[in-house]
Amino acid sequence: MPSSPLSLADDAVLLVQLSDSHLFAAADGRLLGMDTQDSLQRVIERVLEEQPKVDLMLASGDLSQDGSLASYERFRSLTAAIPAPARWFPGNHDELPAMQAACAGSDLLEPVIDLGGWRIVLLDSSIPGAVPGHLAEAQLQLLEQALSTAPERHHLICFHHHPVSIGCRWMAPIGLRNPDALFAVLDRFPQVRALLWGHIHQEFDQQRQGVRLLASPSTCVQFAPGSEEFQVDTESPGYRWLRLHADGRLETGVSRVTGIHFDVDYTIKGY
Repeated sequence: MPSSPLSLADDAVLLVQLSDSHLFAAADGRLLGMDTQDSLQRVIERVLEEQPKVDLMLASGDLSQDGSLASYERFRSLTAAIPAPARWFPGNHDELPAMQAACAGSDLLEPVIDLGGWRIVLLDSSIPGAVPGHLAEAQLQLLEQALSTAPERHHLICFHHHPVSIGCRWMAPIGLRNPDALFAVLDRFPQVRALLWGHIHQEFDQQRQGVRLLASPSTCVQFAPGSEEFQVDTESPGYRWLRLHADGRLETGVSRVTGIHFDVDYTIKGY
């Protein structure tokens, strides 16, 4: 069952997606040379400058690089500056027990949210100890139940791993391993409007059978689109905003920070 519908100012709701922050237990931890806490802080500041009213903040996996409780507690503290309800779901770098401990006493990990005329479903595509993704049978059942019980709502389905090719050869083996099972469910429900994920550290915006397919920048290091081998991009950290209208329309865009310069440290493997 979904958590209680969130209060709204009008018929359109605004979501902000923060993805792949890769925080460490140490506050000055660096990913490929970038201070991930500093870059997240800058992205949050940009959100606050640009979005006067956010209805929901989504954290779409890899909140932590090392899976430490301290990193999740810091993520929760930093993102609390955004005055909006929030929901998290895990990525391949996350450790679910530590994430659950950091979310104790909150609804941050509730997987189904009714917001305006929309239902937002958050799935766990992570495999403990592995980089690729997989939607377990329980997750597919959760998805089917959420869709079946709200046919009158427009649906946004969110998870961490990419379910389609993004044109980066090196990322092909580390996406969602059972996309056919996902689409076998989704294709039965015409109210699905969009899929949203993280993991790829870059923008992605395509369509499949009338459903919008969206992925977003990381709040830290970016990966080069179209790359054959692992390659860091020169684009800056950013976030995605999504405006969901009561009639099913979806407007979205990406905003990036300015003034971040760093030297890539390619001696660090596995990002």
